[in-house]
Amino acid sequence: MHTQLWTKLLSKRSLRCAYGQKLLAAFFTLSLLAPAAAQRVSQAQLDYHSRASLDEFRELLALANDAHFPAHIAANIAWCEQAFPRRGFRLQRLETTTQPLLLAERRSSRPDAPTVLAYLQMDGQPVDPAHWDQPSPWEATLKKPVEGEGWVTIDWSSLQGSIDPDWRIFARSAADAKGPVMMLLAAFDALDAAGAPLPYHLKIVIDFEEELGSPQLPAAVERNRAQLAADAFVIFDGPPHISNEPTLTFGARGMAEVRLTVYGPTYPQHSGHYGNYCPNPALRLSQLLAGMKDEQGRVLVPGFYEGVTITEQDRREMALVPDDEAYMRAKLGIAAADRVAESYQASLQYPSLNIRGLSAGWTGDEVRTIIPATATAEIDIRLVESSEPDSLLQRLRRHIEQQGYVVLDRAPNSRERLQHDKLCRFDYSVAYRAFRTPLDAPVGRWLSDALEGALGRPPIKVRTLGGSIPISPFVSALQLPAVIVPTVNPDNNQHSPNENLRLGNYFAGVKIIAAILQAPLRL
Repeated sequence: MHTQLWTKLLSKRSLRCAYGQKLLAAFFTLSLLAPAAAQRVSQAQLDYHSRASLDEFRELLALANDAHFPAHIAANIAWCEQAFPRRGFRLQRLETTTQPLLLAERRSSRPDAPTVLAYLQMDGQPVDPAHWDQPSPWEATLKKPVEGEGWVTIDWSSLQGSIDPDWRIFARSAADAKGPVMMLLAAFDALDAAGAPLPYHLKIVIDFEEELGSPQLPAAVERNRAQLAADAFVIFDGPPHISNEPTLTFGARGMAEVRLTVYGPTYPQHSGHYGNYCPNPALRLSQLLAGMKDEQGRVLVPGFYEGVTITEQDRREMALVPDDEAYMRAKLGIAAADRVAESYQASLQYPSLNIRGLSAGWTGDEVRTIIPATATAEIDIRLVESSEPDSLLQRLRRHIEQQGYVVLDRAPNSRERLQHDKLCRFDYSVAYRAFRTPLDAPVGRWLSDALEGALGRPPIKVRTLGGSIPISPFVSALQLPAVIVPTVNPDNNQHSPNENLRLGNYFAGVKIIAAILQAPLRL
């Protein structure tokens, strides 16, 4: 085993430098003094393998992963099909009509051990390189904070010395969500070097279309129920509490999307000739959207919050989350928050309606004096467990009709344009539903004990994540209790330019995942 380990370690580029050779020599000496079959991984081993994995992480981040481009995804699949088998995983593709899911499986030496199913994501949001403060979003850049200068680039060779936990790796998907993938692989490197046994069978689903809403996932889960069968479900994704303290999240909101298109003249018209005469669809859409919420941010669509109840027990659980809302508002740069509910945590228990994009005419250097032909709003609706998606969307549609609109599921024809004053196209889709696991569920106690044992303090327990992840097919089809284990820094700029991963979080994430991989699962 030692010969194989040294061969594996020497193959890592990070160990070809003088500093790496010193680390390897020290590690070799320690291994001779240690028992031949260590059962627990040490902090020194975790630190060593976390550092050693950074070159491989950098290579992974160099792979573009926008799921709109099949070639991007093919390269990431090929990377996984090399990286996971090197850690003893048996890998298979679960084919779909677009991109496959990967199922990686590693079995415990105990045949009767329980099974844990884990979820990882490999695709990322589209990028606009012009808005990144570095040559390329796919060229991982190491930076340090400098007072008065912001984030300053430093050379990767800096990692050969003492590492400041506040240094960050800037690249698309560094945090969302290739970081957790590499953390898990580094944790396995440390466990295998220590000879630590896996106390349960582990299956890992790797999703390559999460940022597209995982459209193939529900059908794939149904087709592969037997292969995905497990006793518990763990999701390695998302940021922790804003305090950056270790966190477990027991639910997530679902996601529905709506595109509203309001119609004006058949073609854009001169605003001088037809202003005051031809209705402007941009103005009408603005009025329509403004009527969907009051000044406190509460949705005015009748029945939108129907079914949402918050019990006294719920309030006690939410009160244990140490939110500093004054700090949160300062970080967000807002003077006051919407008042959908009495607190931030309570607001996450309600469905939300968000205008995420508007389009009409031209702006900036291309602005022109026209009345646009159409105006479009892109809306996302975050669903909660009590929300029935189709019913909620139909309530929104009826609300639009009550404002005097004829609502279509296609563009209007010429006859409809002459017959109806207000025309709107309503396109929608439901990506996935919400889920929530009770805080006292066995899977939650198992994970909480593992984190407290590793870190010396209990994790923050969050009832519901504000964001959405495509987990509901696993929860509903496989009847699995699910908990999210977030590991990346909360200020990681996910989905935005200059996405980043704090090195302190990377090292802590390897430690957290290693603790979970060593904790026996008792259900």
